[in-house]
Amino acid sequence: MSSEQAIRQVSVVVPVYNSSAVLPLLAEELQRVLNGCASRYELILVNDASPDQSWQVITELARQYQWVEGINLMRNVGQHNALLCGIRAAKYEIIVTIDDDLQNPPAEIPRLLAKLEEGFDVVYGTPEQERHGLLRDLASKITKLVLQNAMGAEIARNISAFRVFRSAVRQGFQDYRGAFVSIDVLLTWGTTRFGALQVRHEPRREGVSGYTVRKLVVHALNMMTGFSVLPLQLASFIGFVFTAFGLLALAFVIGRYLVQGSAVPGFPFLASLITVFSGAQLFALGIIGEYLSRMHFRTMDRPPYTVRSTAPGD
Repeated sequence: MSSEQAIRQVSVVVPVYNSSAVLPLLAEELQRVLNGCASRYELILVNDASPDQSWQVITELARQYQWVEGINLMRNVGQHNALLCGIRAAKYEIIVTIDDDLQNPPAEIPRLLAKLEEGFDVVYGTPEQERHGLLRDLASKITKLVLQNAMGAEIARNISAFRVFRSAVRQGFQDYRGAFVSIDVLLTWGTTRFGALQVRHEPRREGVSGYTVRKLVVHALNMMTGFSVLPLQLASFIGFVFTAFGLLALAFVIGRYLVQGSAVPGFPFLASLITVFSGAQLFALGIIGEYLSRMHFRTMDRPPYTVRSTAPGD
């Protein structure tokens, strides 16, 4: 073990959903890897109200290993909210987030830690080749493009659930209590020093992913309206375009009257214009309504998660 490894302290945070079969193997692999790259470490398993036996398995692991801690949430809040809970509970100087399905090999953690030591505050483990299926991969790419606008950082194209970052970055979002959470956006509130490293991406060992195409699309929409003004800018742009179109239509009507001495024939032309402009107005109102709903939820002060119990118990 090198001198850097001798003083390195690492917290690993894993959101858990329907993963009872793979959690013991995950703990074993993490122990083997962390023994070689950290002097002290902990594993925080956040159970996102799994309907299977995940919480029972987590409590058993917490009894078996002193370095394992479990957090049981009262209701399903989603991957990023569960991660936020675990990140806030982490006690060591470096935090690793990793999925519970072993598609991100724990053996890649030392490489990410070494990259972090090059002066970065956050390092992403970018999959060499994702193995989620065509539709899921496409939805993931679209989500990354949305996040690039919300994060205001080029690194958004390389984001993944496999991250290593310094716990000091949490200061940037320690008071955040919104119900809509994006860990990647919150990390940009604390630092601008991002890095990325290509890592292996293995096939899922057990079960199927709970992150569907629909959930990714909803997540992208939440990011657009919760952490970005892009939709409002789009509405403004559409308003400008249709204003210009309306002026051109007015010029056409006046020009026709001056040249031919007759107005544009009535109902079809008028109905078409009304339909187009009404659609644009309703679209813009819908965007504004989404932002108002986000403001409404923020004023309600709805927490991003609620904890039922911990293991070992308090």
